[in-house]
Amino acid sequence: MSDSPTPLADPHLVFDPVTDDGPRDIVVLGSTGSIGTQAIDLVLRNPDRFRVTALSAAGGRVGLLAEQARRLRVRTVAVAREDAVPALREALAAQYGGEPLPEILAGPDAATQVAASDCHTVLNGITGSIGLAPTLAALEAGRTLALANKESLIVGGPLVKAIAKPGQIIPVDSEHAALFQALASGTRADVRKLVVTASGGPFRGRTKTQLADVTPDDALAHPTWAMGPVITVNSSTLVNKGLEVIEAHLLYDIPFDRIDVVVHPQSYVHSMVEFTDGSTLAQATPPDMRGPIAIGIGWPERVPDAAPAFDWTKASSWEFFPLDDEAFPAVNLARHVGELGGTAPAVFNAANEECVDAFLAGRLPYLGIMDTVTQVVTEHGTPRTGTSLTLSDVLEADAWARTRARELSAKATAEARA
Repeated sequence: MSDSPTPLADPHLVFDPVTDDGPRDIVVLGSTGSIGTQAIDLVLRNPDRFRVTALSAAGGRVGLLAEQARRLRVRTVAVAREDAVPALREALAAQYGGEPLPEILAGPDAATQVAASDCHTVLNGITGSIGLAPTLAALEAGRTLALANKESLIVGGPLVKAIAKPGQIIPVDSEHAALFQALASGTRADVRKLVVTASGGPFRGRTKTQLADVTPDDALAHPTWAMGPVITVNSSTLVNKGLEVIEAHLLYDIPFDRIDVVVHPQSYVHSMVEFTDGSTLAQATPPDMRGPIAIGIGWPERVPDAAPAFDWTKASSWEFFPLDDEAFPAVNLARHVGELGGTAPAVFNAANEECVDAFLAGRLPYLGIMDTVTQVVTEHGTPRTGTSLTLSDVLEADAWARTRARELSAKATAEARA
């Protein structure tokens, strides 16, 4: 067991920083990405329930960001790239047609600033460990955190656990939203195990040898989900599932030996909870992230027609398979770094992000992703742990892992060309 007295995510506890009955004020971080655009679709379809007050994005899609700002009438727009401000200002002016523009924040701390702004819920849809500072800012400001940015919990678990209040975090990952809902049917003492489902990605059934010549296009061809490139590659290697195992341990305070992974190609059952009486509760919907997003920003209420439901008049088959740990070693490696704790998960995550970038750029073969991540984790050795762990420790470990992963990737490329 972990040392937290209660789980970080508990469906029986509701953390509500606002008591009025009007629309719930939401801040959307990563608004131009997959999670952000689907969240905005949900908000626009439910103006009586939700109102977006601020948006943040990296700055690569300023036209879309400006359109979102105008449609939602937000107070603040934030971009990580300061060089995107002139184009953003021009795009906003075109959208607003002479009306006053929203406040513009820019720079690497812009998302963190809006995460602490006045609102009810912060939806963190940023991809990568850069989401940690906004996660901490939202929690410290007393906001409900709808967490899609799993990396911030993975790399900063002890820091998040130190400041999060009971019920303050609502998970948005489809798997963790599923566990969250299933756990509402029993007490923590009733839980025997958590079962996290994996689609298996585009390479389900392949042996390790058959993965040697995988290309970026192959890895990005996910059979059931439409996601960003990093998450899609992570799904193909099952690193994403490894991260979710660590996340499940941190969110629900369940030991690693009671968290299983099962392959479910259809992606209908998003995860399951097995209880001590032998019953298993599964949460199932067609693969669509608007359902988990609605849980994240609307809990404890459900949002009608947030996502499509099953058509039970049509026949369908649901399959489940054991995980092939030899072809896909990421889950076992994630369990290892999760049990080490401290800075080890940050090293695992950072090395993987760098290796995925190298793979997508053609600088690293597919199997080189996990080979390199494993070597970086091994070289890191004993992580910094305990109550003395600081954000600086995490960021230092993250930076070291990225540098070392780049060095090893470059060495592998040079050797392949020799």
